[in-house]
Amino acid sequence: MAKKPAAKKPAAKRAPAKRTKAAKSKPESAVAPSDDPDFILHSLQEEFEKTKRFDASDDQMLEFYRQMLLIRRFEEKAGQLYGLGLIGGFCHLYIGQEAVAIGLQSALDGDKDSVITGYRDHGHMLAYGIDPKVIMAELTGREAGISKGKGGSMHMFSTEHKFYGGHGIVGAQVALGGGLALAHQYNEDGGLCLAYFGDGAANQGQVYETFNMAALWNLPIVFVVEDNQYAMGTASSRSSAETRFHRRGTAFRIPGMEVNGMDVLEVRAAAEVAFKHVREGKGPVLMELNTYRYRGHSMSDPAKYRTREEVQEQRDHHDPIERLKKTLVDAGHSEDDLKAIDKDIRKIVAESADFAENSPEPAPAELYTEVLVEEY
Repeated sequence: MAKKPAAKKPAAKRAPAKRTKAAKSKPESAVAPSDDPDFILHSLQEEFEKTKRFDASDDQMLEFYRQMLLIRRFEEKAGQLYGLGLIGGFCHLYIGQEAVAIGLQSALDGDKDSVITGYRDHGHMLAYGIDPKVIMAELTGREAGISKGKGGSMHMFSTEHKFYGGHGIVGAQVALGGGLALAHQYNEDGGLCLAYFGDGAANQGQVYETFNMAALWNLPIVFVVEDNQYAMGTASSRSSAETRFHRRGTAFRIPGMEVNGMDVLEVRAAAEVAFKHVREGKGPVLMELNTYRYRGHSMSDPAKYRTREEVQEQRDHHDPIERLKKTLVDAGHSEDDLKAIDKDIRKIVAESADFAENSPEPAPAELYTEVLVEEY
């Protein structure tokens, strides 16, 4: 390693001499800072490629199928209730992206790990096993909702389940996720934080400030970019100079992974690799989950920035539920068995909607509660 030149003592101030063309001084040779010879940025992609699909048992595959169907049918019902005026404000549906939440969160430790996400949050809560009834009640602004009807679609929250929102400010949850990871590290509880954000939020400055601190402090956090291709309505290629989002952590020495977010078994396999890396104390990981939302950005979005043919092609050839259904049929499950699961899920969703519609709205006095933090 080349020795750095000794620092020069500042010279005494004097009047500047007149400079002639011949007397022009040459700049000193620039010395590049030495790199860490032990550092090589190891992408986790190579490790992931060794076993790219999770070797799920029959029971696990059936559970993944059931959970993805629950999200799909729940979101379809939420869309109906929004159309009937029973859900107010914003409503961002997760239809098409089910494999991401189920594949990742099925690999979490529910007793230790935490999750934080943006405003497209219903699917993540369902993936965490939270009762559909209290989620639907929250969507419809009822007292029985998980946030007492005061959070609505975008701001659901449950400290009991270590689910920390549901955030309406684009990218804000990433910095908060860094704080959750710091808490895991400080408390030495063995947990990690799973922080979701979208391709639109990937260009927010606070995301990179959090990358820097997470790498500097070796925080137990997995950053997940759910790239559904269009952010709020602009294709990634038109808004991002680097659309391979898993490479965005390179400047901070954060290894990345690129995953097909439409295949729940591939997502779960990737989760195994990423979570192992973090739990071994090797610092943060950045995962890019390439997925696709079938509906508009929100219920008020007509999605005219893409063609119907494009959406139909995704449904016909890349749907995560149909993909797993085919795997189950190939494994010997009959169509009738899988239809029975769908029938049970529809019943659960219908009951959640009935529960929400028949629950009372919050009392006016609730407006004045939980404005300030009183206790934890």
